[in-house]
Amino acid sequence: MSSKLAQPTAAGRTPRPRVDARLPERLALSAATTKGGTEDFARWLAGRGEANTFRVDRIPFAELDGWSFEEPTGNLVHRSGRFFTVEGLRVTGGPAPFPEWHQPIIKQPEVGILGILAKEFDGVLHFLMQAKMEPGNRKLLQLSPTVQATRSNYTKVHQGADVKYIEYFIEPGRGRVLADVLQSEHGSWFFHKSNRNMVVEAVGEVPLLDDFCWLTLGQIGELLHQDNVINMDSRTVLSCLPFADPHQRALHSDTELLSWFTAERSRHEVRAERVPLAGLPGWKRGESVIEHEEGRFFQVVAVSVQAGNREVTRWTQPLFEPVGLGVTAFLTREFDGVPHVLVHARVEGGFLDTVELGPTVQYTPGNFGHLPAAERPLFLDQVLAADASRIRYEAVHSEEGGRFLNAESRYLLVEAEEDLQVPPGYAWVTPGQLTTLVQHGHYLNVQGRTLLACLNALEVQAR
Repeated sequence: MSSKLAQPTAAGRTPRPRVDARLPERLALSAATTKGGTEDFARWLAGRGEANTFRVDRIPFAELDGWSFEEPTGNLVHRSGRFFTVEGLRVTGGPAPFPEWHQPIIKQPEVGILGILAKEFDGVLHFLMQAKMEPGNRKLLQLSPTVQATRSNYTKVHQGADVKYIEYFIEPGRGRVLADVLQSEHGSWFFHKSNRNMVVEAVGEVPLLDDFCWLTLGQIGELLHQDNVINMDSRTVLSCLPFADPHQRALHSDTELLSWFTAERSRHEVRAERVPLAGLPGWKRGESVIEHEEGRFFQVVAVSVQAGNREVTRWTQPLFEPVGLGVTAFLTREFDGVPHVLVHARVEGGFLDTVELGPTVQYTPGNFGHLPAAERPLFLDQVLAADASRIRYEAVHSEEGGRFLNAESRYLLVEAEEDLQVPPGYAWVTPGQLTTLVQHGHYLNVQGRTLLACLNALEVQAR
């Protein structure tokens, strides 16, 4: 969309309402509409997979086309100078048990567009979702936003085909913006990376192309209960929709919450600086992998990709591959009938503002298995040992499949024990407060936004 606000004519200078009062009602109606469920969806998605050729193979770094380790830094770079680079990062001043560490990091300065196109059919908002192949997804084909593209993609640095439907998100007059906000990506693996999360309601007819389908929010909510179907980029965009807060009450006022969060950002003296990838302490490079000396955390690998329905049908690239399945969870509790979740003011080396709100638990358990119980992350063992009767939601979701290989987390909503003590750095907030915060960038991290999308779906189902 245009970066310039349209100037009103002489006849149109009457101020309008600051917000669209009907939009939350329209979103709630879409979320409550399943139109017979999603029984036919699995067949449609399988058919899209059969209609195209997909293949991902691991390769040595020497077989990367257009990528190389530059001298003298050893950074992994593309010959175009675009896309992204793999560099080193040194972080100091972090919280225990890792107050200082080194790691590879992805530096991708350009802002991408994650955009979902909306349109009303029979009085109900539908959302145009794409069956998109990403090389890092364990199930290669997942539902992505209508547009999921870096600036290099949609300006065709790769000299590929046009990005479908991109005009609705970069050309004025194509639609009405329902949500538009810069949000961070994974702060553990990206350095200062943001994407523009957009929902645009189309004006006029929208052609339905192969690999795309219209779904209500209710149908998408049902699919969020299935493993590895709704991709990360879709989840973060959906979390930015301005759902109404049915409770309008909270344990802490919005001002108290913002003051606490500002204090959390202020008290951490974290320094994150990019350093050469070559000779990165604690890491070693082989012919096919860059890995930690203790075999923990993640690896940097290379792949060759074939995808018949992408803008470029063949390419090679590096990917980050975590070691083990992640566990990401909100502890939940009701106070006087109002649902709350326990957020963590979380430090990650790649965050633009050092701290963002994240889930109660966001860890890969295997990274901490060597530590005594007293030094393991707070609440991790409580979530891992949770009885099934306390689990309100559970599904395995992939992280960003365009940069990460087999990166999956077990996402959970777990009812907390009533005697839970809230330590410093944690706070009880409502889903409604989180929905307000995500209308602005860099408050809630990408894992928290996934769980918020799931919370919003569950809230409507409960009503």
